[in-house]
Amino acid sequence: MVQLPERLLAYSGDMSAEGDRSAVLKAAMAAFAATGYASTTLKGVAAAAGVAPQVLKSYYDNKEQLFAAAMRLPYDPATAIQALLAPGLDGMGERLVRLTFATFADEQVRKDIDSIMRTGGTAGRLAGVFSEYIEFGVVDRVVANLGLPDVRLRVALISSYLMGVAAGRYIAKISPLDTADEDLLVRIVAPTIQALLDPTTPLGENQ
Repeated sequence: MVQLPERLLAYSGDMSAEGDRSAVLKAAMAAFAATGYASTTLKGVAAAAGVAPQVLKSYYDNKEQLFAAAMRLPYDPATAIQALLAPGLDGMGERLVRLTFATFADEQVRKDIDSIMRTGGTAGRLAGVFSEYIEFGVVDRVVANLGLPDVRLRVALISSYLMGVAAGRYIAKISPLDTADEDLLVRIVAPTIQALLDPTTPLGENQ
């Protein structure tokens, strides 16, 4: 089970700094919602927030951390990825599925998703933003450590499968997926993810 560290958004004790941080997070959320994860840049967010890029970097080292803070995810991406990789390949599929589910099952994240939906956001748009984050911010980084063949196809397949299930369950709330037992879903989804993560398992066209 992946341990989820404290959220990245924490009070620093400096009120002026907190004003800058708040502006950065508001600008980041707007940018991610408008242009997606892949197209959002730290420089663009800093400009929209009216702060120097160095100020933004003093709070968040990279885009993964900024996304996690803006979307109030329940973990630090770097720490979560280390937790995924540390035990080795065995069981990594299950850990990746559970991390993806934890991203959306968190109460604060679900409240924020509901709020965005009420103010004009669409399920498809939200799913797209989170899908890019899961692909580029999580799966890409995990797969890069495994030396996999057909790496881009595997990343796309893993990300699509994870987000298809997660978006159906937590964003679109498709019945009965939205009420199904989480452990049951993990048992169904994890073996396919595990096979795609295994460098000794060739894709169908190479078998």
